[in-house]
Amino acid sequence: MTKKKKVILLSCMIALLAVTAVFNFVLSTDGTVIDTSVTTYTDYFTQYRTERASSRNEEIVQLDAVLASTNSTQSEYNSALNMKIALAQMSEKELLLENLIKAYGFEDVVVVIGLESNNVNVITKCANLTSDDAIKIYNVISEENIASPENVKIIPIS
Repeated sequence: MTKKKKVILLSCMIALLAVTAVFNFVLSTDGTVIDTSVTTYTDYFTQYRTERASSRNEEIVQLDAVLASTNSTQSEYNSALNMKIALAQMSEKELLLENLIKAYGFEDVVVVIGLESNNVNVITKCANLTSDDAIKIYNVISEENIASPENVKIIPIS
């Protein structure tokens, strides 16, 4: 086969592949338009919560292994127990804050409390975060004695 025939054959195969991809897209969408901006943010919050739960569960399994081990020293046992209690308390506080902030009218929110620090990050779905909105969030966190406003970082996602 000559070089020219190979190029023509390869070009036809690429064109056929492109046509197949276009037909696949057209037939699979059924003419509906997907609003990716809504899906992306919803997926972000859902994905973050899933990853956080998975990570925490993995940490708890590791801590349970230390607690169940007969080779653990008393110091290791106490450290693992304290860490497990701290993780449970932190998870409870994050969930509480997320629900309280949503109660103020925010569509979606994720709260991340630092384990080793007093920092709190609040990621909220808010097109236009006003100073009144920020004050509401700061007040919720202050009233629950989680952190002072200077340790709170609010990240709006629009």
